[in-house]
Amino acid sequence: MKTLLSTGSALTHESFEYVYRDIKSDLCLSSISGGTDILSCFALGCPILPVHAGELQCRGLGMAVEIRDDDGRPLESGSGELVCSKPFPAMPIGFWNDPDGSRYREAYFSTFDNVWAQGDYAELTAQGGVVIHGRSDAVLNPGGVRIGTAEIYRQVEKVAAVQESVAIGQSWQDDVRVILFVRLKPGKRLDAALEQEIRDTVRGNTTPRHVPAKIIEVADIPRTLTGKVVELAIRSVVEGRPVKNRDALANPEALELYRDLPALM
Repeated sequence: MKTLLSTGSALTHESFEYVYRDIKSDLCLSSISGGTDILSCFALGCPILPVHAGELQCRGLGMAVEIRDDDGRPLESGSGELVCSKPFPAMPIGFWNDPDGSRYREAYFSTFDNVWAQGDYAELTAQGGVVIHGRSDAVLNPGGVRIGTAEIYRQVEKVAAVQESVAIGQSWQDDVRVILFVRLKPGKRLDAALEQEIRDTVRGNTTPRHVPAKIIEVADIPRTLTGKVVELAIRSVVEGRPVKNRDALANPEALELYRDLPALM
């Protein structure tokens, strides 16, 4: 084995460590990010570059990938919108049954004029790599501070009792508060001690803004057919809005676990 690729969601630091410790110490482990729509990757691996845990190694050839702030200005450091500022070889030129191109423009060019926005919240690293912090439409915004959900998930994964988690931003008192749903390992229960452990772990490795206002135990977490957690669908249910694309979910019945929760009223 010379190369191992990972996609679907950004690979955590701990997963990099696992691969090199328990699978093979001298392979090229490449976490990659792109899309079915572009038939390629904006950020991917390279066999002649070093691998850094938690990072996608480099930007794709032929891809003018940048990170931009909310005003569309390129960032040298920090997090923002992942964009491709110039046309690229594999760029689709339209959608089926979209004669005026409005759906196509809304999907990719509504954030910045004439610039492809992929919908990922990301940053460029000092060594030329890319870190994906989550979908930009799922970014949390408590107190006006933008937080990628992956930043929270990475810390919660360190808590032994937690099987998996999902975080959303709930509109609350003219602001947004962070809500964390956790699915626990068999035999575990969410008591005051475990809640405190989760909060301390998040606070100790990020910032006070990342700490969830509410932590709620759930029996299941809804996912797409390809295994991706659907933060936006959960937020829609919590806030009483209809859920789009239920047919794309592998377990749509799980959404009912998040409806009309007394703790969030």
